Amino acid sequence: MAIRLLPDYLVNQIAAGEVVENGASVVKETVENALDAGADQIIIDVVDGGRTLINIVDNGSGMSREDLANCVMRHATSKLPDDNLLHISFMGFRGEALPSIASVSDMAIDTCNGTDSNGWHLDCNTGEIKPSDWQSGTRVRVQNLFAKTPARLKFLRSDRAEMMSVLDVVKRLAMARTDVGFVLNNKWRFPKDQPLLERIESVMGDDVHGRMHAVDAKSGSLTGMQLTGYISDPTLRRASSVDQYLFVNGRPVKDKVLVGALRAAYMDVMHAREFPLCALYLTLPPEYVDVNVSPTKTDVHFLEPTHVRSFIIKSLRDVLSQTMAPKTENTDTTDKISFTGPIVSRPHFSTYTGFVRQPDNGQQELFGVAPKVQSGAPEKSILQSDNDVSENIFDVGPLGRVIGQIANKYIISATSDSLVVIDQHAAHERITYEKMRTHTIKVQPLLTPIVVHLKNEDVTAILTIVDELRDSGLVLDSFGDDAIAIFEKPSDWDMDWSNVLHDISDEVREYGHSSILKEKLHLKLANHACHHSVRAGQKLNMEQMDALLRDIERTERGGECNHGRPVYKFIPLTEVDGWFERA
Repeated sequence: MAIRLLPDYLVNQIAAGEVVENGASVVKETVENALDAGADQIIIDVVDGGRTLINIVDNGSGMSREDLANCVMRHATSKLPDDNLLHISFMGFRGEALPSIASVSDMAIDTCNGTDSNGWHLDCNTGEIKPSDWQSGTRVRVQNLFAKTPARLKFLRSDRAEMMSVLDVVKRLAMARTDVGFVLNNKWRFPKDQPLLERIESVMGDDVHGRMHAVDAKSGSLTGMQLTGYISDPTLRRASSVDQYLFVNGRPVKDKVLVGALRAAYMDVMHAREFPLCALYLTLPPEYVDVNVSPTKTDVHFLEPTHVRSFIIKSLRDVLSQTMAPKTENTDTTDKISFTGPIVSRPHFSTYTGFVRQPDNGQQELFGVAPKVQSGAPEKSILQSDNDVSENIFDVGPLGRVIGQIANKYIISATSDSLVVIDQHAAHERITYEKMRTHTIKVQPLLTPIVVHLKNEDVTAILTIVDELRDSGLVLDSFGDDAIAIFEKPSDWDMDWSNVLHDISDEVREYGHSSILKEKLHLKLANHACHHSVRAGQKLNMEQMDALLRDIERTERGGECNHGRPVYKFIPLTEVDGWFERA
């Protein structure tokens, strides 16, 4: 069979199969063109999920008649002035979108560059260009999507599902460019120059208010690499990654390195099947990242993926450590009693009356400390307005002084302006976990190495991360071309090492790294911490409760347990006043 050149219309339809998957693809490519044209206001109207109509109007620079004729030719673009694919500073650059869209729909373009005496109208079906009264910017009107390729049309989902995909695309572009205003179907509005936190709330929902924390970190080893944005409290999570917005040099991406780093940063504060919320913006020199990986431009390749991943993990964990500490300037931790388990409960006070304890011997004690009362002097009650008695009684630590215990589950304490409820099991679980996590992993040298036979490519993949595996207590090396020998392993770990190494190899080849062993180590430590911590229902005395509070104040990531549940909650006294109509 002779080799022949395909006709242009068929070439464009083949290209459209890569670029145009549905109405959301059309919106993405067209809006990106508008952003590259300098638009700061973009209006999008979509009918029937894009199947019937997609109309996009922008106030960008517009096009001349010559540019309008060229814009629907394949690989014609204004985005690479120096023909350098290693230094891309535009959203689009391939020159495939408009001709691909035109080949599978009825498309028309109206535009005016502001210098011509009139605007121009292009009918992409006929190629005819004629003068119009369009005054500024550009309008792209796409009708009857996939009408020219009925086989593709039947793969579209319901109009509602396709509309949700369009909305997701618009949200991601709106998060990428807060300086630009977006309107979708006159229903979803994102104002121009909207502060990032406000845009995050308008995109993710009102429940994120006050629960997102700023990230601003610079890499010390790679000049120009910076991570900014916001991440959520570990207690704010979703059942999917729908509210994870990741950007590289201003481009929305769904990159495996970034997703893996985000997952690793939250590994010991959130369940593996739950997802944190984020809007993260990674900036680095263009020569360190390749965006010319796929026609959709949502995948990228990093020159140093391991360095990028470790930088992101450290940056996010630093923020989580700060946000999970008690939020107060009072950091007096002079009480250095350490709280350790197991605990044998021994009652210390028989009754509790308000803030005043009544011990068995009848002498009043204040927060477990007997006040000194001079002979013959009247006793002072905390309920009296005597500054000599009550001054600084709350200044113990960020979590305040212990008041008592409720249902043998929760510790109640008080600061100068809040009541604090502490989950005793969650608190001790975090303390126990962090003490184990910060200790050096115990390894067991093997008299006889464990030899695991693998494919050659699996051996090669595993050998690229031997240093990472050593950090988790696994020391190994190649044993010929088709096997791995394990010389040391974490103590007390009897695992199916063949399956583990196969999983590690698969993850390395997919993502360039592996967190499987660290996740298994985390689960082992977390389970041990859970089973060897104070239980809900266990009675504690005052010294034990106070020591527990002081320890959690000094513990990294002390605001949540290993599973992401909150350790404590502050209830402002102003809120309590409202309960009793004293506001």
